[in-house]
Amino acid sequence: MGAIHLIRHGQASWESDDYDQLSELGYQQSSWLGQSWESSGFEPTWSVAGSMKRHAQTAVNVIDAIDGDLYDVDAGWNEYDHRALTGASSAADRPSDAKEFQRQLDASLEAWVGGTGSAAGESFEQFSGRVLGALDTAIENAGSGQTVAAFTSGGPIALVASHLLTGGPSLFITLNRVVVNASVTTVMVGRAGTRLLTFNEHTHIPKDGVSFR
Repeated sequence: MGAIHLIRHGQASWESDDYDQLSELGYQQSSWLGQSWESSGFEPTWSVAGSMKRHAQTAVNVIDAIDGDLYDVDAGWNEYDHRALTGASSAADRPSDAKEFQRQLDASLEAWVGGTGSAAGESFEQFSGRVLGALDTAIENAGSGQTVAAFTSGGPIALVASHLLTGGPSLFITLNRVVVNASVTTVMVGRAGTRLLTFNEHTHIPKDGVSFR
């Protein structure tokens, strides 16, 4: 049996126009994850990351902690463009209240999943296809006794978990709301198929270090 660990990036730069950078807390969160791997002696047999900067920064910080090998890049693990979906192209365009932004995002996601609107020209069907394609590649690398680490974002993690639990995207928006930065979701791969083992595990992060952006 093999395993795939889906790692959400550390906290991004919410208040900056360049969201695609880890914040100071984001670097700390990824360091906590790397330290937990180091202390347990864990090292993946294959690592992959999306092509976004926050994916790379998280992967490097975690892998450096365990003196691990370099990782591959698969843009299939990239996040959807939340700025295009909500019309917030800069920090000034976003509501300062996180709950208000979440309401806007959920409404935009519901329309997108329902087949209207796009995320920078990408339909939800296209998003789903590339994420599940990246998952298939990870499954191929998660043979018996093999462990895959995939550094990605909350959207792809929520989509994979929803498909494994329900066979479709019905839980995508619900799960997307709660994926913690630098959390780990584990998928088991074996003769019985691909199954979700744990979702959103983040005990390596102190309570006051938990974030969702």
